[in-house]
Amino acid sequence: MAGANGPQAQALAANRQRYAHDEVAGYLRDPYHRCRLELAIRLLAGHLAADRGPGRPVVADLGAGGGQACALLARHGLHPIACDIVPDARRAARDLGLPAIGLDAGGGLPFRSGALAGILAGEIIEHLFDPERLLRECHRVLRPGGMLVVTTPNLAGLQDRLRFLVGRAPRQVNPFHEYLYLHIRPFTHQLLADGMRRAGLAPRGLASNYVVWRTRFGEVRSRTAARLWPSLGGSLILAGVRPSGTP
Repeated sequence: MAGANGPQAQALAANRQRYAHDEVAGYLRDPYHRCRLELAIRLLAGHLAADRGPGRPVVADLGAGGGQACALLARHGLHPIACDIVPDARRAARDLGLPAIGLDAGGGLPFRSGALAGILAGEIIEHLFDPERLLRECHRVLRPGGMLVVTTPNLAGLQDRLRFLVGRAPRQVNPFHEYLYLHIRPFTHQLLADGMRRAGLAPRGLASNYVVWRTRFGEVRSRTAARLWPSLGGSLILAGVRPSGTP
Protein backbone atom coordinates (compact mmCIF):
# COMPACT_ATOMS: atom_id res chain seq x y z
CA MET A 1 0.00 0.00 0.00
CA ALA A 2 1.30 3.45 -0.91
CA GLY A 3 2.18 5.68 2.00
CA ALA A 4 0.80 9.10 2.77
CA ASN A 5 3.38 10.64 0.43
CA GLY A 6 3.10 7.98 -2.30
CA PRO A 7 2.11 8.72 -5.91
CA GLN A 8 -1.60 8.10 -5.31
CA ALA A 9 -1.67 10.56 -2.41
CA GLN A 10 0.31 13.09 -4.45
CA ALA A 11 -2.15 12.80 -7.33
CA LEU A 12 -5.08 13.30 -4.96
CA ALA A 13 -3.44 16.40 -3.47
CA ALA A 14 -2.75 17.82 -6.95
CA ASN A 15 -6.36 17.34 -7.99
CA ARG A 16 -7.67 18.92 -4.80
CA GLN A 17 -5.42 21.94 -5.31
CA ARG A 18 -6.44 22.33 -8.97
CA TYR A 19 -10.19 22.04 -8.32
CA ALA A 20 -10.37 23.78 -4.96
CA HIS A 21 -11.93 26.86 -6.55
CA ASP A 22 -14.87 27.26 -8.92
CA GLU A 23 -13.06 25.43 -11.71
CA VAL A 24 -16.07 23.35 -12.77
CA ALA A 25 -18.34 26.37 -13.23
CA GLY A 26 -15.62 28.00 -15.30
CA TYR A 27 -15.23 25.27 -17.86
CA LEU A 28 -18.97 24.62 -18.06
CA ARG A 29 -19.25 28.09 -19.60
CA ASP A 30 -17.36 26.69 -22.59
CA PRO A 31 -19.86 25.29 -25.17
CA TYR A 32 -17.57 22.25 -25.56
CA HIS A 33 -18.12 21.15 -21.96
CA ARG A 34 -21.67 22.45 -21.78
CA CYS A 35 -22.62 20.22 -24.72
CA ARG A 36 -20.88 17.23 -23.13
CA LEU A 37 -22.80 17.72 -19.90
CA GLU A 38 -26.16 18.24 -21.58
CA LEU A 39 -25.74 15.06 -23.65
CA ALA A 40 -24.83 13.06 -20.53
CA ILE A 41 -27.78 14.38 -18.53
CA ARG A 42 -30.18 13.79 -21.42
CA LEU A 43 -28.99 10.18 -21.65
CA LEU A 44 -29.41 9.62 -17.91
CA ALA A 45 -32.73 11.43 -17.57
CA GLY A 46 -34.19 9.71 -20.63
CA HIS A 47 -33.38 6.27 -19.24
CA LEU A 48 -34.78 7.04 -15.81
CA ALA A 49 -37.94 8.59 -17.27
CA ALA A 50 -38.70 5.24 -18.90
CA ASP A 51 -38.01 3.35 -15.66
CA ARG A 52 -39.55 5.64 -13.08
CA GLY A 53 -41.26 4.51 -9.90
CA PRO A 54 -42.92 6.71 -7.28
CA GLY A 55 -41.05 9.89 -6.36
CA ARG A 56 -38.07 11.50 -8.03
CA PRO A 57 -35.20 9.12 -8.89
CA VAL A 58 -32.16 9.71 -6.66
CA VAL A 59 -28.94 10.30 -8.59
CA ALA A 60 -25.41 11.07 -7.43
CA ASP A 61 -23.16 13.55 -9.23
CA LEU A 62 -19.57 12.47 -8.57
CA GLY A 63 -17.15 15.38 -8.56
CA ALA A 64 -20.05 17.81 -8.53
CA GLY A 65 -18.15 21.02 -7.90
CA GLY A 66 -20.54 23.76 -6.82
CA GLY A 67 -23.61 21.87 -8.04
CA GLN A 68 -24.04 23.24 -11.57
CA ALA A 69 -24.73 19.81 -13.07
CA CYS A 70 -27.00 18.93 -10.14
CA ALA A 71 -29.14 21.97 -10.90
CA LEU A 72 -29.58 20.68 -14.46
CA LEU A 73 -30.40 17.19 -13.19
CA ALA A 74 -33.09 18.66 -10.94
CA ARG A 75 -34.67 20.43 -13.92
CA HIS A 76 -35.15 16.99 -15.50
CA GLY A 77 -37.19 15.80 -12.53
CA LEU A 78 -34.36 13.98 -10.75
CA HIS A 79 -33.25 14.23 -7.12
CA PRO A 80 -29.50 14.93 -7.29
CA ILE A 81 -26.91 14.59 -4.52
CA ALA A 82 -23.73 16.64 -4.99
CA CYS A 83 -20.63 14.59 -4.13
CA ASP A 84 -17.23 16.26 -3.97
CA ILE A 85 -13.98 16.03 -2.05
CA VAL A 86 -13.58 19.83 -1.80
CA PRO A 87 -15.38 21.39 1.21
CA ASP A 88 -15.88 24.76 -0.52
CA ALA A 89 -17.58 23.00 -3.44
CA ARG A 90 -19.98 21.23 -1.09
CA ARG A 91 -20.80 24.52 0.63
CA ALA A 92 -21.54 26.13 -2.74
CA ALA A 93 -23.86 23.25 -3.63
CA ARG A 94 -25.68 23.58 -0.32
CA ASP A 95 -26.08 27.29 -0.99
CA LEU A 96 -28.08 26.25 -4.07
CA GLY A 97 -30.34 24.15 -1.85
CA LEU A 98 -28.75 20.84 -2.86
CA PRO A 99 -27.84 17.96 -0.56
CA ALA A 100 -24.06 17.53 -0.62
CA ILE A 101 -21.71 14.91 0.83
CA GLY A 102 -17.95 14.36 0.94
CA LEU A 103 -16.52 11.95 -1.59
CA ASP A 104 -13.11 10.58 -2.52
CA ALA A 105 -13.96 8.85 -5.81
CA GLY A 106 -10.85 6.69 -5.45
CA GLY A 107 -12.38 5.02 -2.39
CA GLY A 108 -15.75 3.49 -1.65
CA LEU A 109 -18.93 5.36 -2.51
CA PRO A 110 -20.85 6.56 0.59
CA PHE A 111 -24.14 4.90 -0.33
CA ARG A 112 -25.76 1.63 0.62
CA SER A 113 -26.05 -1.10 -2.00
CA GLY A 114 -28.85 -0.53 -4.50
CA ALA A 115 -29.59 2.97 -3.17
CA LEU A 116 -29.31 4.98 -6.39
CA ALA A 117 -31.29 5.13 -9.60
CA GLY A 118 -28.49 6.89 -11.44
CA ILE A 119 -24.94 8.22 -11.27
CA LEU A 120 -23.23 10.97 -13.27
CA ALA A 121 -19.44 10.70 -13.33
CA GLY A 122 -18.30 13.63 -15.46
CA GLU A 123 -14.58 14.02 -16.18
CA ILE A 124 -13.46 12.11 -13.10
CA ILE A 125 -12.53 8.55 -14.06
CA GLU A 126 -9.40 9.70 -15.92
CA HIS A 127 -8.02 11.10 -12.63
CA LEU A 128 -8.14 7.79 -10.71
CA PHE A 129 -5.43 5.20 -10.12
CA ASP A 130 -8.01 2.41 -9.90
CA PRO A 131 -10.92 3.18 -12.26
CA GLU A 132 -12.19 -0.40 -12.03
CA ARG A 133 -12.85 0.09 -8.33
CA LEU A 134 -15.03 3.11 -9.09
CA LEU A 135 -16.98 1.19 -11.74
CA ARG A 136 -17.53 -1.74 -9.37
CA GLU A 137 -18.69 0.65 -6.65
CA CYS A 138 -21.11 2.23 -9.09
CA HIS A 139 -22.51 -1.23 -9.88
CA ARG A 140 -22.92 -1.89 -6.16
CA VAL A 141 -24.81 1.29 -5.31
CA LEU A 142 -27.06 1.28 -8.39
CA ARG A 143 -30.42 -0.44 -8.17
CA PRO A 144 -31.14 -3.09 -10.84
CA GLY A 145 -31.92 -1.21 -14.03
CA GLY A 146 -30.07 1.87 -12.75
CA MET A 147 -27.69 3.77 -14.99
CA LEU A 148 -24.20 5.21 -14.70
CA VAL A 149 -23.15 7.83 -17.27
CA VAL A 150 -19.42 8.48 -17.63
CA THR A 151 -17.85 11.30 -19.59
CA THR A 152 -14.10 11.35 -20.16
CA PRO A 153 -11.64 12.79 -22.67
CA ASN A 154 -11.16 10.54 -25.69
CA LEU A 155 -7.63 9.21 -26.16
CA ALA A 156 -8.48 8.28 -29.77
CA GLY A 157 -10.09 11.44 -31.11
CA LEU A 158 -9.68 12.09 -34.83
CA GLN A 159 -6.66 14.39 -34.64
CA ASP A 160 -4.91 12.27 -32.01
CA ARG A 161 -5.26 9.16 -34.17
CA LEU A 162 -3.48 10.94 -36.99
CA ARG A 163 -0.88 12.40 -34.63
CA PHE A 164 0.02 8.91 -33.43
CA LEU A 165 0.43 7.63 -37.00
CA VAL A 166 3.17 10.21 -37.61
CA GLY A 167 4.91 9.47 -34.31
CA ARG A 168 3.47 12.27 -32.17
CA ALA A 169 1.95 11.63 -28.76
CA PRO A 170 -1.82 11.99 -28.33
CA ARG A 171 -2.73 15.21 -26.54
CA GLN A 172 -4.36 13.34 -23.64
CA VAL A 173 -1.06 11.81 -22.47
CA ASN A 174 0.96 15.04 -22.41
CA PRO A 175 2.58 15.08 -18.93
CA PHE A 176 3.59 18.73 -19.36
CA HIS A 177 0.17 20.18 -20.22
CA GLU A 178 -1.29 22.79 -17.87
CA TYR A 179 -4.04 20.47 -16.57
CA LEU A 180 -3.96 17.29 -18.69
CA TYR A 181 -1.06 16.04 -16.59
CA LEU A 182 -3.70 15.21 -13.97
CA HIS A 183 -5.32 12.73 -16.39
CA ILE A 184 -3.52 9.52 -15.49
CA ARG A 185 -5.94 6.96 -17.04
CA PRO A 186 -6.83 7.83 -20.65
CA PHE A 187 -9.66 5.92 -22.33
CA THR A 188 -10.87 4.92 -25.75
CA HIS A 189 -14.49 3.86 -26.29
CA GLN A 190 -13.53 0.18 -26.35
CA LEU A 191 -11.47 0.43 -23.17
CA LEU A 192 -14.21 2.22 -21.24
CA ALA A 193 -16.86 -0.24 -22.45
CA ASP A 194 -14.63 -3.18 -21.45
CA GLY A 195 -14.17 -1.66 -18.00
CA MET A 196 -17.92 -1.36 -17.55
CA ARG A 197 -18.44 -4.97 -18.55
CA ARG A 198 -15.76 -6.11 -16.06
CA ALA A 199 -17.72 -4.27 -13.36
CA GLY A 200 -20.99 -5.98 -14.32
CA LEU A 201 -22.50 -3.04 -16.21
CA ALA A 202 -23.95 -3.22 -19.73
CA PRO A 203 -22.52 -0.41 -21.92
CA ARG A 204 -24.90 1.54 -24.15
CA GLY A 205 -25.54 4.89 -25.78
CA LEU A 206 -22.11 6.10 -26.96
CA ALA A 207 -22.18 9.81 -27.79
CA SER A 208 -19.72 12.68 -28.13
CA ASN A 209 -19.88 16.45 -28.08
CA TYR A 210 -17.61 17.65 -30.88
CA VAL A 211 -15.00 16.31 -33.24
CA VAL A 212 -12.19 18.81 -32.74
CA TRP A 213 -9.28 19.89 -34.92
CA ARG A 214 -6.78 22.16 -33.17
CA THR A 215 -4.52 24.56 -35.07
CA ARG A 216 -2.21 27.38 -34.08
CA PHE A 217 -5.04 29.75 -35.01
CA GLY A 218 -7.70 28.09 -32.85
CA GLU A 219 -10.07 25.13 -32.87
CA VAL A 220 -12.50 23.82 -35.47
CA ARG A 221 -15.40 21.94 -33.82
CA SER A 222 -18.05 19.84 -35.57
CA ARG A 223 -21.24 18.60 -33.87
CA THR A 224 -22.34 16.83 -37.06
CA ALA A 225 -19.17 14.74 -37.21
CA ALA A 226 -19.56 13.85 -33.52
CA ARG A 227 -23.12 12.64 -34.14
CA LEU A 228 -22.00 10.50 -37.06
CA TRP A 229 -18.74 9.16 -35.59
CA PRO A 230 -18.86 9.56 -31.79
CA SER A 231 -15.77 7.40 -31.25
CA LEU A 232 -13.74 10.15 -32.99
CA GLY A 233 -15.05 12.96 -30.78
CA GLY A 234 -13.25 14.94 -28.12
CA SER A 235 -15.25 13.56 -25.18
CA LEU A 236 -16.63 10.06 -24.74
CA ILE A 237 -20.11 9.90 -23.22
CA LEU A 238 -21.04 6.32 -22.36
CA ALA A 239 -23.73 4.79 -20.18
CA GLY A 240 -23.56 1.55 -18.23
CA VAL A 241 -26.74 -0.11 -16.95
CA ARG A 242 -26.86 -2.51 -14.05
CA PRO A 243 -28.82 -5.45 -15.45
CA SER A 244 -31.87 -6.60 -13.53
CA GLY A 245 -31.30 -9.74 -11.51
CA THR A 246 -27.52 -9.30 -11.12
CA PRO A 247 -25.96 -9.81 -7.67
